[in-house]
Formats: sequence, structure tokens, C-alpha cells
Amino acid sequence: MPEARVILKNPSGLHARPAAVFVQAANGFTADIILQRDGKEANGKSILAVMGLGAKCGNELVIRAEGADAEQALATLVELVQAGLGEAELPG
Repeated sequence: MPEARVILKNPSGLHARPAAVFVQAANGFTADIILQRDGKEANGKSILAVMGLGAKCGNELVIRAEGADAEQALATLVELVQAGLGEAELPG
């Protein structure tokens, strides 16, 4: 199962709005998406599960994808997290 590690850069972490951005993107793929923080896993296609991780700015996330379009899903989701999930990054 392909996976990638990324640092959450958006200032508010994975609260409702950025979690919704992540989940909406994840649901655009057929691959199963798993999001992990500090050993805790969540279904990347469930907003409640993603928000339940309690991820904050600076946390490392592991994104895993399994399925026909896993590589494309992983690349897209990593880019989305690195871009701040639709929110501005903290300065510096």
C-alpha cells in the first residue's frame, strides 16, 4: 500500500473546513484512503473520522492509499495537504 508522510501546515489543523476539503478530494478516488496521526488511524473518506484525529498545525500525517488509483490519489492528497488544505500557512 503506497504511503506518504506530510507535515500539516495550515494554522488551524484539521478542523471542519480543511477536513472537508481533504475528504471531498479523497472521495474523488476509488482507492481506500487511510489517514494516520501518532498511530491513530482514520478513514480518509469520513469527515468525522478525519476530524477525530485531532491533527494540529505541525503534526506529521501518514496518508495511505489502496486500490486502482492509489498512486494518483496519494499524489493529489499529499499536494493538497502541502498546499494548506485551502487555508493560508503560518508566516515564517
